[in-house]
Amino acid sequence: MVAHEGETETRLESLAEATKWIKLGQLKQLIAFFRHHGVTDAVMAGAVTKTKMFADVRPDLKALKVLATMDHTQDDGLLRALAGELEKEGITIHAPTFLLPSLLAPKGCWTRRRPSRPEMADVHFGWRIVKEIGKLDIGQAVVVRNGSVMAVEAIDGTDATIRRGGKLGKEKTVIVKASKPNQDMRFDMPAVGLKTIEIMRDVGASVLAVEAGKTLAFDKQEMVALADEHGIAVIGL
Repeated sequence: MVAHEGETETRLESLAEATKWIKLGQLKQLIAFFRHHGVTDAVMAGAVTKTKMFADVRPDLKALKVLATMDHTQDDGLLRALAGELEKEGITIHAPTFLLPSLLAPKGCWTRRRPSRPEMADVHFGWRIVKEIGKLDIGQAVVVRNGSVMAVEAIDGTDATIRRGGKLGKEKTVIVKASKPNQDMRFDMPAVGLKTIEIMRDVGASVLAVEAGKTLAFDKQEMVALADEHGIAVIGL
């Protein structure tokens, strides 16, 4: 389909009208914006930078009321409360894979190099640990080496966890990333991408293991190419 100059300008104007930056915590503005544009279905996309919760939050009265009903502000509890409030307003939150199922990580080895037997032992060890911290809603990733935990993901996120673990493990660390046992797939799904491999390369990590079917893999082709270039093994379990 070909759009004439006037049509293109009109579409851009419509897009601009339907775009608005809202500060973290401005729940009333978010709902008002959705209502104004007739939004009934939404998807949460992109990284959740949790450290901003302590530095750049300006909750309005509606958000404060939601927070007042919570015992803690751990990841899933906070996002479930937000989704629940939106659904009360007739706005259904869907999983990111609702639109892009191809982003789900496949099962098997993605790279030319497969993990060695000792590395697979660390993968299975890390899997048990990451599922345990997931039960407590702490994080989705661990860094291990030779049967020892080098780092556990907390509010600083996976990238920082890989760097911390890599600094302690020196090299040949194994990263395991998986969903929490009670993971709500509508938001904050485990995700990896090209940047994950870049950081692993920088710290000398050797294996990335993710949960197949429950992890988002962005730029998978580029990820695998860079991993192959540096001898990093990537697998989906």
